[in-house]
Amino acid sequence: MPATSSPELDAGAPSKDPEERPTAGASSAPVRAGGDAAGLGRARAAAFVVPSLLLIAAFLLFPALWTIYLGLTDYRLTGLAAADPQFVGLDNMTAALGDDRFGNSLWLTVEFVLGSAVIGQSLLGFGIAWSMRERRGALRRLVEALALLAWVLPSSVVTFLWIALLDRDGGSLNALLHTPGTGWLLEYPMASIIVFNIWRGAAFSMMLYAAALGNVPPSHMESARLAGASTWQQLRDVVLPRIKGHILTNLLLISLWTFNDFTAFLLTAGGPEDKTEIMPVFIYKLALNSGELGFGAAISVLMLLFNLVIALFYVRMLRQRKDETA
Repeated sequence: MPATSSPELDAGAPSKDPEERPTAGASSAPVRAGGDAAGLGRARAAAFVVPSLLLIAAFLLFPALWTIYLGLTDYRLTGLAAADPQFVGLDNMTAALGDDRFGNSLWLTVEFVLGSAVIGQSLLGFGIAWSMRERRGALRRLVEALALLAWVLPSSVVTFLWIALLDRDGGSLNALLHTPGTGWLLEYPMASIIVFNIWRGAAFSMMLYAAALGNVPPSHMESARLAGASTWQQLRDVVLPRIKGHILTNLLLISLWTFNDFTAFLLTAGGPEDKTEIMPVFIYKLALNSGELGFGAAISVLMLLFNLVIALFYVRMLRQRKDETA
């Protein structure tokens, strides 16, 4: 006699329809109204966000808007313009673009960025990462620790050490090279701050490239090696195409950081004879030493625009690479 199933038993039995079975790993917690899984509600969720927004507004948005406003006035630290600043529109910016000192500062900044970031930090960081890629143990940890130490030390401490190194009379570099009396900061000021910034900033490039090289499949390198490719050919045809995105990201970040770097002022104060007066130093001396806050703020806005141009250039290159690999 065939067995019959009762409706009560069938109702409690699990469904055999695959579409009705719960998906594996799906959360059984109900989603609350409005998609708020945590159940905070909009008011309490906003309470977590508002403090961050206030900090951003106080330390980023307000200073930026205030700088733009000052750049449109003739505001000064002292005198009548301090008590009653007048709106001058874009006069400060047009005057800056025609100022020889501004042009010299911009050129020195471009030279500083290209020499110390795009070429120096990037190549040195990659060289360290490439030479240490297959090494393990104490040597690799020592090299990485020394590079990171140069990066994390306070700027004032690092500057003091480099002044002691480059000093004309009792400097360590003159003692090592047997070149007594050479004033490196006076005779080679731009080269000195470029090398100084390379030494300080190469650690970031080293860490980024080390992570990128770790993602290159060893089988690809081994295949190229078995095919008879030299080390340079492996680097050119296997490694660099795979880490091109990392290279562009690194160049974007270190270019922007170097463009806005002020540490060189601690080493040379823009001298001698304004030969190291890069843009941040020029703005500082113009706004605070000379008291021309409005003019200095206008140049700061121009500096922001230059940063945007640099960022857009790298972002466009990143997008082109993404389209090529898609």
